Amino acid sequence: MAPGLIVQFGKPYAQDNAALSLNTVFYGLTASRKVGNAVLRNRARRRLRALAHEILLAHAPCDRAYVLIARPATIARSYDELRQDLLTALQKMKAWRE
Repeated sequence: MAPGLIVQFGKPYAQDNAALSLNTVFYGLTASRKVGNAVLRNRARRRLRALAHEILLAHAPCDRAYVLIARPATIARSYDELRQDLLTALQKMKAWRE
């Protein structure tokens, strides 16, 4: 858990192993009403989506499914701070690859 976001991971669900063999990172995004109104929740999800495309697709192992959960601070933090939050969380979870 970081000030700007929460990262969870688990085993991805796939009907067949063909989807898992594509080296695809599965991820989901969520923002509850605690984050704010609909406009703020959408902004938080857009910021998390940009992070997922930048960081998860390049550096996260493909054998897991990730969930990025927005926190109220997701909107106020700078993008660089959010990026550092995600990098730190992945490294603590031992889910980082070069």
